[in-house]
Amino acid sequence: MISASSIKKGKVTAVKIRMSGVVGESIVDGPGIRYTVFVQGCPHHCEGCHNPSTHDFSGGYDDDTNEILKKILSDPLLDGVTFSGGEPFCQAKPLAELGRKVHESGLNVMAYTGFTIEELMKNANAENGYEELLNTVDVLVDGRFVLALKSYECKFRGSTNQRLIDVPQTLKEGHAVIKEL
Repeated sequence: MISASSIKKGKVTAVKIRMSGVVGESIVDGPGIRYTVFVQGCPHHCEGCHNPSTHDFSGGYDDDTNEILKKILSDPLLDGVTFSGGEPFCQAKPLAELGRKVHESGLNVMAYTGFTIEELMKNANAENGYEELLNTVDVLVDGRFVLALKSYECKFRGSTNQRLIDVPQTLKEGHAVIKEL
């Protein structure tokens, strides 16, 4: 189990992440109280995007996984961590590192992506780190936001085409498994 003291002593390697910002205690980015990491940079540019300021890959600021993890571990009320953006899979490797650390601390991980799970699985390779990140994610909201399909009825999603995916079960079965929350 990772502890704040092991981070302070330098026993846990830090990896840089390009950030847009964080929300320390969110109740809208997944079930329970969640620490939400908003990464900077997105290739999708979905019309009506909720976070258009995260699109520019040169915007935002650099942070590292240890600093983010210290903040997460300092809040005993958290149920989990959510990776949002921007596009988390554009920074799959550093987020996979953070996701592993989050799991080791006993919390769950949720992620949002404009890609479908099928696109991520098909295009995963050692260079892009998609598989590494998927292996740390419990629930994935997949698919681009489609303004014409926007709905306030969708739990933790913005448009009806987006799905809640049970990632461990999907990876085991080799096809998308829908998760009910």
